[in-house]
This record gives sequence, structure tokens and C-alpha cells, in this order.
Amino acid sequence: MADYRIDELARLAQTTVRNVRVYQDRGLLAPPRRDGRVGIYTDAHLARLRLIGQLLERGYTFANIRELLAVWERGGNLAEILDLETAVGHPWSDEIPGHVTVDELREMFGAEVTVENLVTAERLGLLEADGARYRVPSPRLLSAGAELTAAGMPLGDVLGLAERLRGHVDAAASDLATTVTRHVLAAHLRDGILQGADVAEVAAITRRLRPLAQSAVDAMLAQAMSRHVQEAMGDHFAEVLEHLRRAKAAAPA
Repeated sequence: MADYRIDELARLAQTTVRNVRVYQDRGLLAPPRRDGRVGIYTDAHLARLRLIGQLLERGYTFANIRELLAVWERGGNLAEILDLETAVGHPWSDEIPGHVTVDELREMFGAEVTVENLVTAERLGLLEADGARYRVPSPRLLSAGAELTAAGMPLGDVLGLAERLRGHVDAAASDLATTVTRHVLAAHLRDGILQGADVAEVAAITRRLRPLAQSAVDAMLAQAMSRHVQEAMGDHFAEVLEHLRRAKAAAPA
């Protein structure tokens, strides 16, 4: 289970430190564990914050949410509830974010590190301004982009590809999460809410979903990439052959 200070927790939940404190004062969010004078939050807090944010966006009031959480907590013991919230809030990647300076970006991408490309990278969440540096949520994505640029692909096209890919992956993840969650919850609800051992069972299924989803997507992506790369290379060689045919036809006898 990850540990967060309040500012990092707020950033990950896409809210503010002030809101975190308000939710605690209203009884919607459990207080943090204390380490000296520092409050330490966990993935369970993060999951609860995201749930609160989603419900507020849908027009529910603090009173509505407090009532829901009270019913929810009556449906299972506190340890089971925290375990489920931790399973839901736990990051799906073990990747450790990093930091990079503009000079380091120029070493990776050369002259293509322009204001326009930096703004686009921030908009896509590939970089996050952090003082004089940038926070890199996924160093793997940054490295992949550098490899493509080094292979001759303009950075603007790499960023465009990243944006399109993010849209496709987000749609697939939404479909997978919505479909699986609907069926899993339907199989474990009693009187319209998770209770007792069902809370622990849904937490266990949620944890198993991560490797299952990644395996399924990896397998399908591998099959699709194999097919499309072959098709792309076939199209390229067909163009080459057509060019040779035309050149031969145009050559003097």
C-alpha cells in the first residue's frame, strides 16, 4: 500500500488540499495516520476521495454522500471496507514517476523540444510542470517517445500518436471496467449493497482483474500489431513494385 502526504493525495485525486480537509471535517474521509506532525494517507483514502469527487460531479450533496457511506459501512466491517477501497484505489502500474529538466529533454529529443510540443505533452499528461523541472508520470512512455523520435519520427507526430492511442485505450478500458464491474457487483449484491463476505470477495476479484486485463490487452494488441505491421509492409512493397513497373515501362527500349 502506497503512502501519500496530503498535497500528493490531493494531486492524484485531482482535487485540492482544502477539499481533502473539508471532507475530513464532514466525516466523509477518515483521518490520516500520524507520523510525527505529518499526516500519512493510503490508497484507501485515494479511492474514497475519487468516489466523493465522482458523486459530487453527479450532483449529490455532502449529506447524500454521508448517508451512502453510512449504509455502505453498515454492510461490512471496517477492515473489509478499507480492503476493498484499497483494492480499487491501488495504482495499476508499478512504474515509479521520475523528473526531468528541459536540458535533459533536449538531450533526448534535440531541437524538437519546442514550447508548442511541451504544452502538448503537458496537456496529454506526459509531463507535469514541477518548479524548474517536469514530473514524468510514466518514464516508459517518455522513453518510447524518445526511441520513436530517434528513429526519425517527428516529435509532433509522436505526440499526435500518443493522443490517439490514449483515446483508444481509454475507450477500451472504460468498456472493460464497466462491463466487468456491472456483472461482478450484480453477482454479489444483497439487498442492493455489498455485505459481509461479499465485500472481501469483490476486493479479491478487483485485485485479480489487473493482471487479467493486462494479459488480455497484451495478447490482443500482439495479434493486431502482427497483422497490421504485415499489412503496412505489404502496402509499402506494393508501392515499390508499382514504382519499378512504371519506371521500367517509361524506360527507352
